[in-house]
Amino acid sequence: MRIIECVPNFSEGRDRNVIDKIAAVIKDGGVKLLNVDPGEATNRTVYTYVGEPEKVISATFNAIKAAQQLIDMRVQHGTHPRIGAADVVPLVPVSEVTLDECAAYARRLSRMVGEDLGIPVYCYESAAFTPERQNLAHCRDGEYEGIKAKIADKNWKPDFGPTVYNETVARSGISVIGARDYLIAINYNLNTSDVAVAKEIAGEVRESGHKIKENGITKRVPGLLKGCKAIGWYIDEYKVAQVSMNVTNISETPVHIAYKKVCEQAEKHGVKVTGCELIGLVPKKVMTAAGEYFFYNDTAAVESAARNKKQPTEKELIQMAIKGFNLNDVKLFDPSKNIIENLL
Repeated sequence: MRIIECVPNFSEGRDRNVIDKIAAVIKDGGVKLLNVDPGEATNRTVYTYVGEPEKVISATFNAIKAAQQLIDMRVQHGTHPRIGAADVVPLVPVSEVTLDECAAYARRLSRMVGEDLGIPVYCYESAAFTPERQNLAHCRDGEYEGIKAKIADKNWKPDFGPTVYNETVARSGISVIGARDYLIAINYNLNTSDVAVAKEIAGEVRESGHKIKENGITKRVPGLLKGCKAIGWYIDEYKVAQVSMNVTNISETPVHIAYKKVCEQAEKHGVKVTGCELIGLVPKKVMTAAGEYFFYNDTAAVESAARNKKQPTEKELIQMAIKGFNLNDVKLFDPSKNIIENLL
């Protein structure tokens, strides 16, 4: 079967009535809703669903339409950067569909949202029309509060939809729609409430790096991890500072390597990573690769396996990953609900 995944982020994570209404619209579209992951502090909800491309496009359009009616960006606030009610809408190839095909679907959806709903749209990642718009962070620069000035800038006219600030734009903001490969969103909890430390660690590990000043000259120092984006913030829900990361290329930077680097940088700042939180769903290969990493870095486990002439099973590797990442620190990680293949 031809299957694609959609992982839209809507700017509402507190009102369960709104969250459930959007979920119901998605379910009615004939797709399989795999996961709904609301965040109170971030005030956004990540939905994950899969299906045949045409059904996914239709269900997503209707979900964005519902969000337009249910979410008013003029009163929306949270810790997570955002620019619209349907903030970011990525399409991901799963089976018998190429990334280029997903990009074409994303552009078609963008046109529908722009023309039929009157919401400005930027196309990003593989669906971007210009190199500047490939990066989600650039599309979201200025956030919701900067929309009026952003769409007035000739370099940031929307790809689809209105190019002037009006009542609809004021309410719904801008949507960023695109196509990409699997992205892993992971938050690292620190044993400190000092958000400045979290921000410093984020700047040191993310690919774009951070700025320093030497001899009165400001320059950018590249980060340690390729294909990774990260920010530091304080999560009132957990009373801790977090490094929030998107691993955009799991082949270039496996999630367990990202974890290792964040832990190393945290120790340099005199703090520790107490646990992790995976947002949404993850492919099984991410967990088994991490399990192997933690296994082979545990001398006692390796020696025991050698004595018993028994290597860990897939299920055991997943449990090793859960323990190694300490995924149950603040929220239970259930392989039957959080691993994509188990749900499919």
